[in-house]
Amino acid sequence: MIQFNSPEWFFLVPLLLAAGWKYKRLHLGSPLRLLLLACLLLALAQPVFNKGGSGMDLWVLVDKSNSAAGIPAAGAEEIQAILERHKHSGDSIRLVDFAQSAVLQGHGDPVFAGGTAGTDMEQALAYTMAQMQPDRVNRILMLTDGWPTTPLDHAAEQLIHSRIPVDYRLAVTRREADVRIEQIKTPVRIRPGEAFILEAALAGPPGPSVTVPWQISKNGGPPLKGEATLVNGKATVRLTDRLTTPGCSAYEMTITPQNDPIPENNRAVNFIEVTGGNNILLVSGYDRDPLAPYLEAQGFRVQRPANLRQLDARHLSGAGLVIINNLSASAIPADFLHALDYYVREQGGGLLMCGGRQSFGSGGYFSSPLDELLPVSMEMKKDKMKLITAMSIVLDRSGSMACSVSGGKTKMDLANAGACQTISLLSDQDFISVHAVDSAPHPIVTLTRLGPNRKQMLSTVSRIASMGGGIFIGAGLEAGWKELQRSVAGIRHLILFADADDSEEPANYRKTLKEMVKEGSTVSVIALGTEKSADAALLKEIAELGQGRIFFCDRPGDIPNIFAQETISVARAAFIRERTPLHGTAGWLQIAAQQPAWPPAVDGYNLCYLRDGATAACVTEDGNEAPLISFWNRGAGRAAAVTFAMGGEYGQTIQQWDGYGDLIQTLARWLNRQNPPQGYSVRADAAGDRLRVRLYYSDGNIPRLAEHMPEASMEFSGKEGSRTQNGIWEHLQPGVFQCSFPLPHGVMARGAVRIGNSVIPFGPVSQQVDPEWAMPPAAREAFLDLVSRTGGRERMDLPSIFQEPRPGTSLQLRPFLLWGACALLVLDALFTRTGLLPRRRLPQNLPPTSPTGGK
Repeated sequence: MIQFNSPEWFFLVPLLLAAGWKYKRLHLGSPLRLLLLACLLLALAQPVFNKGGSGMDLWVLVDKSNSAAGIPAAGAEEIQAILERHKHSGDSIRLVDFAQSAVLQGHGDPVFAGGTAGTDMEQALAYTMAQMQPDRVNRILMLTDGWPTTPLDHAAEQLIHSRIPVDYRLAVTRREADVRIEQIKTPVRIRPGEAFILEAALAGPPGPSVTVPWQISKNGGPPLKGEATLVNGKATVRLTDRLTTPGCSAYEMTITPQNDPIPENNRAVNFIEVTGGNNILLVSGYDRDPLAPYLEAQGFRVQRPANLRQLDARHLSGAGLVIINNLSASAIPADFLHALDYYVREQGGGLLMCGGRQSFGSGGYFSSPLDELLPVSMEMKKDKMKLITAMSIVLDRSGSMACSVSGGKTKMDLANAGACQTISLLSDQDFISVHAVDSAPHPIVTLTRLGPNRKQMLSTVSRIASMGGGIFIGAGLEAGWKELQRSVAGIRHLILFADADDSEEPANYRKTLKEMVKEGSTVSVIALGTEKSADAALLKEIAELGQGRIFFCDRPGDIPNIFAQETISVARAAFIRERTPLHGTAGWLQIAAQQPAWPPAVDGYNLCYLRDGATAACVTEDGNEAPLISFWNRGAGRAAAVTFAMGGEYGQTIQQWDGYGDLIQTLARWLNRQNPPQGYSVRADAAGDRLRVRLYYSDGNIPRLAEHMPEASMEFSGKEGSRTQNGIWEHLQPGVFQCSFPLPHGVMARGAVRIGNSVIPFGPVSQQVDPEWAMPPAAREAFLDLVSRTGGRERMDLPSIFQEPRPGTSLQLRPFLLWGACALLVLDALFTRTGLLPRRRLPQNLPPTSPTGGK
């Protein structure tokens, strides 16, 4: 079968016939030239000969994402059976499941990398094309809801180039009656005190008007409520607001439509940044922190968070320096402590920790995310250990502890690793006992001095396995206390590790705890979960009655470090409560013009040791030579440690020192982040499930960019922890660079662009609405455009797909016709020049003419 791709050229046939009739000297009617013209005309019409007979590989891509309801396996199997019955001889059908990644059925693990909360159609098409055999006819059939969460530009170009058609059949979805939040519009940045408009766009089914209740809250505060009426499926909610405090504010909107089939798109979050220079975020254990008035007197804007439990990475936006003053690690959310590492190293922020009984090792910062940032080490040397410690560990080994976590480990494995951390950090003179508790306590290690038994203890504890059932809290506390009663150590402490969603049978726990406290013992709790977990209140009460600390951990990977922090804070807490003389060093001159008149002594300090690469500006004269003031550079930022108390009972002498204010302002100015370079601007926004970062630069900065290519990095933090990723710039146009990153829903992103020694921080940024459920019209249009451009169509009649022409088995005749036309052209020239082609001769009876034209 011959098919013409450009048949419009045949309209030249009447014109050629007319030309041949009128201009006979062209000899268009001669066989050779007639054949030449026929070859040229056919070549222009692009004939294709369909040879047929070759097999086709039909790739069926099955959308397993959440929005497609996973396309039930029974439906996919039924479609496969229909296709199998109607395929031709030599055809094959290959099934590929996809969501956030793609998996060829029958090959490899059917688990999707990244899960099913996304429709990465671009990656699925690229994966499928990589599996294809180029010498076969290939065609793609997509069973999907038709809403990709990634752009399809690159996939479309590759499919068109490879001549692979994409057909589709839409899955039945619940979209028709869906009411959703499409977008919250606000300025990206505003100045302090500047009024702005918040505009939320709602969408729903066209038709009768629908009234939808809504509420909007700012930074988790009391919500503002109202109702919106959707007319023809559209409504807009507009509010005005004014923010005066520099930093980042979050606006969360929720709607509660009746009988809504897709509740996943009824919530949206938007961040807005309030500029105002580099502020100081002061996180303090004092009600009236003594540092604040001195900093404010020097022109710094000091922010103190009203609720420490709500601290997160958003509070770092606009802050050039973070000061932690005598506040224990357990009082600060773990997410905030994790965020400080990226804030200092990549975003160029400053960190200052000041001493006291709730700071450094005594405050539980050993092995915390801040440990490696600080210029001092909190791990005590053996010759400084004075009191013997007896510690009892009670571990939950209920059924929930058998659940797997990242890294191929179980929760029980990480709890065992935490207990092993405690065993490793205690000294040879200390005592330890370990109980595993389910429906009863089981002694793993009875109270024993570590000494030569440490290695055997580590081996035994690391093999504790989950045995099912629940955890009987009361029995576990009682068993641990019985072990501690056998010891006369100066420090007796119990660590209870329990699942905050599965802690049962507290029994007479209040009586046990009262007896323990009366005898000088303490109890801390490490709870796997959050403060909103079912049994969180019980575990908080146990820690409070036991006069210990409570740690909530929703990231199992942090469990070993929390055990280490608690062990050091209890057994190796080294806050020297004696008046100690000091002297300054030449290191102070690295950040100041001259040495101050140092005070003769401090009332108390945290015993730490200077790290390699750090600089000490002031040290003790008590034989420890311990650093009292130290600092260093960490990545793009800086960190400092003042190990003596700056306030409270042990800070009286230093507060009376004349140089107290100068010390504070000198450290603050050195640590505070430098101003960003002039002539640059960064904008970050989410599109689908991608984050786009654009760097705008002025013409005057082109020479600087030639010397130092900008570097972009992003930190993504969510329930699974945090990770850092570097970007690759694409030069969009003069004055604009762009790079992009995957941005899943529920993940908050912060970034920094480094140009030479300068840093431009930005963020946080997150998806307003889950891209999997946002389903914007533009995404559906992009999918249908891809289908159209590749030559595919919707397939309601599935067997018809095997009746389509198969491009891979077609023979292009145009090259042969062009070669034939060239050969005929050469022959025509040869015959014309040699006289073999007949010419029209002049009549012989015409009289001759004279040169002048006379007769």
